[in-house]
Amino acid sequence: MNPGDPVTVRPIRPEDGPAVYEIRRQPEVQRFTFAMPSERPLDLVARLGPNDHVFVAEAAGRVVGLAGLHVKDGKRHHVAWVGLAVHDAFARRGIGRALTLALLDVADNALNLVRVELEVFADNDRAIKLYRDLGFVEEGRQRKAFFRGGAFVDGILMARVR
Repeated sequence: MNPGDPVTVRPIRPEDGPAVYEIRRQPEVQRFTFAMPSERPLDLVARLGPNDHVFVAEAAGRVVGLAGLHVKDGKRHHVAWVGLAVHDAFARRGIGRALTLALLDVADNALNLVRVELEVFADNDRAIKLYRDLGFVEEGRQRKAFFRGGAFVDGILMARVR
């Protein structure tokens, strides 16, 4: 993929499983997401329920990112949480932004969600900047919320409320 190559955001398909597994195995994805080094390939699409809205980003015929909007239920059916990962080799090319915008479009125009929330590692400056640019605000800090690389890391709770 070259910097000017178009990126297509589309719903995930069953055949995207190997590419998703490869993305989740990337060092920076492992560092900044909930992906675990012991994770095994799973049929991600088969595990998705009606409240899971998952998209992939495709460039030059290759899946290079994924993002999910996961709607809560019960008294929180107006709320969803977001997860995002971009292949290390394709970072800093606007793919995370394109995926997040696709999720927010579904949240606003298909589901009429009031609140979209996420957790981000406190040292993930790029992601925090992206989320702020898209209207998310910090709502709190979770001290030592994650264990990564032999040390505890803070988490930041962010949300966009309409």
